[in-house]
Amino acid sequence: MTQADLGGVSQQPWNDIVVDGRGNAYVDNIGFKFGVAEFAPGIVALVTPDGSARQVADGVAFPNGLVVTPDNTTLILAESYAARLTAFDIAADGSLANRRVWADLGDGAPDGICLDAEGAIWYADVPNKRCVRVREGGRVLQTVQLDLGCFACALGGSEGKTLFLVAREWRGPESMADTARTGTVLTVEAPAARSGWP
Repeated sequence: MTQADLGGVSQQPWNDIVVDGRGNAYVDNIGFKFGVAEFAPGIVALVTPDGSARQVADGVAFPNGLVVTPDNTTLILAESYAARLTAFDIAADGSLANRRVWADLGDGAPDGICLDAEGAIWYADVPNKRCVRVREGGRVLQTVQLDLGCFACALGGSEGKTLFLVAREWRGPESMADTARTGTVLTVEAPAARSGWP
């Protein structure tokens, strides 16, 4: 069943999605065909429970992972090409406002992200082959170093404290066509349980 048609918002590739506690879905769009076209800034779209869709943020430097805080008041997204996590206030109608840098990640290239109960964010980092836990402001709390590119992370398990990491060999966009099966899911115990959405 089709929930919403995003074709009227953008014809560029859609990437990640998060659904908040009110049934609003936020979907990011990278703004260009990765590995084929030149970089162009991306957007974030809102899909409401009735199926309507509209753009709620623009000028995002390769938007990737998305999370919403447990009180449904803040959306945080990874900007892979800007080496930062960016936060927005969520209005009652789902609109985004008060854009700000949540964490400057230095040499980080954030991909998938997840939020924990202590308010920290884990971000997967493909080129640096790691998953990093940071506080608002950018202080690094923990780093899990890998021997493969880390694409996504999620907290789960019976107590919500198992950090699942999706990793694979990465040699740039050309390696997306590789038929070699290098993907793996790894786990490590985390200091705090999952929180927020997803």
